[in-house]
Amino acid sequence: MNNQQQKILVLAPHTDDGEFGCGGSIVRMIEEGAEVYYAAFSLAEESVPEPFPKNILEVEVKEATSVLNIKPENVLLYRYQVRHFAYHRQEILEDLVTLNKELSPSLVFMPSLHDLHQDHTTIATEGLRAFKRTSILAYEIPWNNMNFQTQSFISIEERQLNLKIQALECYQSQKGRNYATADFIRSLAVTRGTQIGKKYAEVFEVVRWII
Repeated sequence: MNNQQQKILVLAPHTDDGEFGCGGSIVRMIEEGAEVYYAAFSLAEESVPEPFPKNILEVEVKEATSVLNIKPENVLLYRYQVRHFAYHRQEILEDLVTLNKELSPSLVFMPSLHDLHQDHTTIATEGLRAFKRTSILAYEIPWNNMNFQTQSFISIEERQLNLKIQALECYQSQKGRNYATADFIRSLAVTRGTQIGKKYAEVFEVVRWII
């Protein structure tokens, strides 16, 4: 795919999901000339651990996306209550439809339709409805994916992986999770790269591919 002048939209149910799922690919595509937009649908203020301020994830996602070289004006933040997305399906769908009308992306990254997290499932399902005429790749969140089909790979380089790791390190409020470590992120990239004969890669399910 030629990324020059391509418009890409990343759908993140919560801040940091997009970085985990496709952070390296974001860096690569921006380097190749794509315009990337990042939409996070919850700042999870209800579950911020003490002693962090309630708005810490808003601060952290802005720092993280800046590390990935996403323009500040392309970071779109919504304030749906974490773990309550299913109660707001119609409002979320309307927001997604509006994004489609305003941005007309050529490629959308979103969670897998097999993701077990209730908020991720809502974004995936409503995302498919809103962008059914758009190419869609579903990113990997291993700790939530009961099933995941490794259908599409995007190879990334050392510096791109390092920026992904650096972006995730911006989320100091989320430290302590066993998957939020540089070792895990790097080992997963090595595993996916090995599958295609590259040093590092990220993997995706093909939900829609339009040529």
